[in-house]
Amino acid sequence: MKISYFVLGDFMTNVYIVYDEKTMDGLVIDPTFHPEKYIRFIRETGITPKSIFLTHAHVDHMAGMNELRDKYPEAKLYMCEKDRPYLTDTWGNLSAQFGMDVVCKDADVWVKDGDVIDTCGLSFKVLETPGHTPGSISFYCADEKIVFTGDSLFQGSIGRTDFPGGSMTTLVTSIKEKIFTLPDKTVVLSGHGDPTSVEIEKKYNPFLAGM
Repeated sequence: MKISYFVLGDFMTNVYIVYDEKTMDGLVIDPTFHPEKYIRFIRETGITPKSIFLTHAHVDHMAGMNELRDKYPEAKLYMCEKDRPYLTDTWGNLSAQFGMDVVCKDADVWVKDGDVIDTCGLSFKVLETPGHTPGSISFYCADEKIVFTGDSLFQGSIGRTDFPGGSMTTLVTSIKEKIFTLPDKTVVLSGHGDPTSVEIEKKYNPFLAGM
């Protein structure tokens, strides 16, 4: 598995492009602003997008969704149905607060906790990690020892819970019961900031240390 990523937009959001270097089948996680940049990378690298993963339906994670899906209509979108209202609720997805009007179509596949997505020669287990939004999910690839956490868990921090549908208690519980039960050496790739690991966040995250 090869992972490339871009940090884009005013919110410095990470968009990940994961692909198989043999088949060049790939997936995009959280298509943020400036889709022309990662679409160009996909085209020039020769990647064929098969899937799109959305960790949660906030504008900075789906602002490029429409353009990406228009360009690659065969790529299936996977997300949690609990965030479905935010696809068309511009207040809930935060675009209205920032002077935008971002609306996206429904997912191709609604996933829930424990589902396994097989794509691009990889298997991802869906972990429901609500708290930042009701439908926040993480994608865990056991074979590669990597979890994509969106805005649930960051290096040294956790997601904000003062947005619509947020809950600090729910988020902390999600991290403790879903992410911190993964192997310590699991690499955490989040929606913002640098990579970290489950072990490091257990020990040093000021919101979670000692759990």
